[in-house]
Amino acid sequence: MFESAELGHKIDKATYDAEVPKLREALLDAQLDLAKLAKFPVIVLVGGLDGAGRGETVNLLNEWMDPRFVQTHGMGEPSDEELERPMMWRFWRSLPPKGRVGVFLGSWYTWPILNRVMGVTKTADLDQSLERAKRLEKMLTEEGALVLKFWLHLSKDKQEKRLKLLEKDPKTRWRVTERDWKHFKMYDKFRVVNESVIRHTSTAEAPWIIVEGFDARYRSMTVGKVILDAIQKRLAEAGKKTTEIFAPPPLPSIDRLDVLKTLDLSQKIDKKKYLSELEKYQGKLALLTRDPRFKDITVIAMFEGNDAAGKGGAIRRITGALDARCYNTVPIAAPTEEERAQPYLWRFWRHIPRRGRLTIFDRSWYGRVLVERVEGFCSKEDWMRAYSEINDFEAQLARHNIVVAKFWLAISKEEQLRRFKEREKIGFKRFKITEEDWRNRKKWGEYEHAVCDMVDRTSTEIAPWTLVEANDKNFARIKILKTLCTQIEATMKKK
Repeated sequence: MFESAELGHKIDKATYDAEVPKLREALLDAQLDLAKLAKFPVIVLVGGLDGAGRGETVNLLNEWMDPRFVQTHGMGEPSDEELERPMMWRFWRSLPPKGRVGVFLGSWYTWPILNRVMGVTKTADLDQSLERAKRLEKMLTEEGALVLKFWLHLSKDKQEKRLKLLEKDPKTRWRVTERDWKHFKMYDKFRVVNESVIRHTSTAEAPWIIVEGFDARYRSMTVGKVILDAIQKRLAEAGKKTTEIFAPPPLPSIDRLDVLKTLDLSQKIDKKKYLSELEKYQGKLALLTRDPRFKDITVIAMFEGNDAAGKGGAIRRITGALDARCYNTVPIAAPTEEERAQPYLWRFWRHIPRRGRLTIFDRSWYGRVLVERVEGFCSKEDWMRAYSEINDFEAQLARHNIVVAKFWLAISKEEQLRRFKEREKIGFKRFKITEEDWRNRKKWGEYEHAVCDMVDRTSTEIAPWTLVEANDKNFARIKILKTLCTQIEATMKKK
């Protein structure tokens, strides 16, 4: 696999000096076109062996390109803040927006490789990490990103020679550390793991480009030309219609029976029992969040439901039991310009809380398979692939000991109409009813179908949906509080 990167590639100084000015000018022009059109982001991963010129390559790219449109990230040891989130979080939040180039020195491959070589993890752990990386890259490319992955390679002899040359020069001696020589002694182990990683993750949408790193001029020109060519080709394709998929979308059950129709919406709770249960479960939730074990977990409570189903009231019963310093509520509306420049999950990624915190989402990432699907705000291809992307996202949350509590509040069509009319009559509730609510009501059947598909495809063991019968608001609030307490308690018992 590395044979072509061990042939001794080099470029003479005269050729380099003649070619580089033209390459730099073309790169700047491509960058400006990219920024002007802002149709897609460019994500550049720079990986490889110690001494192969990774840092030099990243520095050179920053020198050659317009710094206004480049974001560079040196991903070293994760910080305490980053360790409290899923491993991918530090990369999710650093992704460049459309029209920009993001350069990563160190990537989502770095630590899985090091952990495997050092014996911290097993081959199965590495394979799982690689699958997560592939799924992330698949989602990014489906969202339009251009992902370029460079692996800077050296033969064993060339790595030793390169490290000695750097160490000998007083100007570059600081680049060589004890860690580099330690890794050199493990060259064969690194080679086996690196080859496995590249073999399993070099895909059609995001292939690895292996570059021999010994000759700086060859390395620099190769990386620069690949980036230029890739951006120019993608810009030339901008606006072209993508290939439509022909997989059939989910269809309603032929006997008309679904998860929503089986709900008993007539369930109620009397006022006296409600007040007693409310005090009980609010108190329990308060004690759970004050338990010393709570500091080691994270909770995300996410609310979806029919318009006027009582999401806001249910959320207030949760926050009413909590110390304001330990929770955050994130209301989700139409995406902003900043959010539209990123993958659709980005605006949720950035709100993942630290340990010992509870974050409540009023509406969520499921908008992609609900309102965006029904209203045609995204293509069929987009919302159909979103099911697996969402499951992957939630699996990463659960893997990091994050409780994911998902609630769908269901009411009947008749109850919704009654609440809509009530809102129109009461002055302080009038703001809650809009033309959009009435318009959505006309698509009741389409939304019902979308909800059933959503539950069938995303209610998993690690992040199950709780369907809440919400015709009676008090019944719904108690069920939500009780379920949330149960999920938190179950997770804390595992600690």
